[in-house]
Amino acid sequence: MTKRDRKRPARPIKTKRDYESASAVAKKMSGQKGRDATAELRLQSLLHELDKFDDSLEEEDTTEDATDDFGHPELRRRWSDDASSPE
Repeated sequence: MTKRDRKRPARPIKTKRDYESASAVAKKMSGQKGRDATAELRLQSLLHELDKFDDSLEEEDTTEDATDDFGHPELRRRWSDDASSPE
């Protein structure tokens, strides 16, 4: 294993698709018997990246619950809506 491989054996997980693929690989690797040291380090790194992605999802879930004054998270008024309308 080179120095470069020891720094980051698993790439960062950024999307849900990456997460699903990485969890499938982790499940497959964890079921294997007789892993060598390199495979064990890769599995540990992959599990670490999965945990980081889980934590980031939990943080996003709490910030998305914010609503405006009317209780609608999607319907927000623009500043131009407050301008006096020509009557």
